[in-house]
Amino acid sequence: MKYTKSGGRTEAGPSDWFTGAVQIDAIRSPDKQSAVGCAHVRFGPGARTAWHSHPRGQTLYVTDGIGIVAVRGGRIQEIRPGDVVYIEPGEEHWHGATPDRFMAHVAVQEADGNGIFITWLEHVTDEEYATPPSP
Repeated sequence: MKYTKSGGRTEAGPSDWFTGAVQIDAIRSPDKQSAVGCAHVRFGPGARTAWHSHPRGQTLYVTDGIGIVAVRGGRIQEIRPGDVVYIEPGEEHWHGATPDRFMAHVAVQEADGNGIFITWLEHVTDEEYATPPSP
């Protein structure tokens, strides 16, 4: 067993990867023992990721607030506390808060054999973000 005492810092989400106010608390990073990375991410109202993909997929567990998630060419889905979203390997997607609510989730992903666990793409446009969620 490996125990890590709390003491990490909350970091601002980089503007290259996010639009709006985003805070990230790293839980674990891939290392020699495990290829799994995990973070607790908080999005202010209107904040969202850029388009991105994960070579081995990603699981999101919504902890608070109301958010949205979308896959390229697919529908936009509202997400709420307790929801679990699995994004397929290589599937281009984005996620974030609704315009008037915050949203927080735990994101879990696995690095590939080269240590890559995410590929960042272009920012989500305001038009893409403003598309209403599908019923």
